[in-house]
Amino acid sequence: MSGVSSAIYGLAGLTLDPEEKAFFRDADPWGFILFARNVEGVRQLSRLTLELRDCVGRDVPILIDQEGGRVARLKPPTWRAAPAAQRFADLYLKDEEAAIEATRLNHRLLAHELRAVGIDVDCAPVADLRIKGADAIIGDRAFGTTPAPIAHLGRAAMEGLMAGGVAPIVKHIPGHGRAKADSHLELPVVPEEHGLLSETDFAPFKALNDAPMAMTAHIVYADIDDSAPATQSRDVVEKVIRGEIGFDGLLMTDDLSMKALEGTFRERGERSLKAGCDMLLHCNGDMSEMKAVAEGAARLDGKRLERADGAAAARGTIEEFDPQDAESRLNALLEPVTG
Repeated sequence: MSGVSSAIYGLAGLTLDPEEKAFFRDADPWGFILFARNVEGVRQLSRLTLELRDCVGRDVPILIDQEGGRVARLKPPTWRAAPAAQRFADLYLKDEEAAIEATRLNHRLLAHELRAVGIDVDCAPVADLRIKGADAIIGDRAFGTTPAPIAHLGRAAMEGLMAGGVAPIVKHIPGHGRAKADSHLELPVVPEEHGLLSETDFAPFKALNDAPMAMTAHIVYADIDDSAPATQSRDVVEKVIRGEIGFDGLLMTDDLSMKALEGTFRERGERSLKAGCDMLLHCNGDMSEMKAVAEGAARLDGKRLERADGAAAARGTIEEFDPQDAESRLNALLEPVTG
């Protein structure tokens, strides 16, 4: 397959081994994603991101999950302990404008921290609702329990990241908050009616539909398509994500190695692309699985290439910034919800 592939891969360790280098050169993925297992310190991580770009010979997007709170791959004491989304949700209930400003500042700081080590895509913000009785996998990662605060704070998060040259990925479209199971472990089924979902779960994503990228939810929405998770459902992708929500950016799968999905890794990828996803995400760095994903991936062209180029371009602007001042202002804004 010639040309850039519709895939994003993880890697096993702190450096690239010869087998990984050979595979990545041949597969030519659109991007890479890093996890805590790939992080030792600032110098090592900076070398690794340079090595990844050198391997494929271009300014390849490098992703990470750095939401803050319990989802943070860059950890103290080397990196700042960014707050979970719940802190900003709590502040929003007291002072909406302060919460919006604090969210923007926090994500501008995140962008500064990521860019310093060569990372330029953040798998954030989470635009899912926090729903009582649902699985805790979302929980304090959500910016609220209703669409309005999530839309406002999600917008501020996107703006903060992009002001620092880091492209955001809204997740998990069209909404993971109502799931009563963790899609890392099993396939959740959401039985609620489409109309209710449109008014609640889908609404924040509609408000953020100009995001450069979105990540799917491995969830069955039974009233829309009871035969497949959203990632692999043409009905959900075309009618809900592209249609009702109006998202026309780069649509990537959540991790193909999650247990919510069935079949071989080639089949998982092929089904996702057939449903209308643009990009396949595989995270765990397992070489045999990545080779199978590569067999199911496609060369980026047409609309997929246009969306991928648009997503990559969202990394392009870095505004002037004083991180010490920003952190001081952030801490002052968060003081009413500290403790």
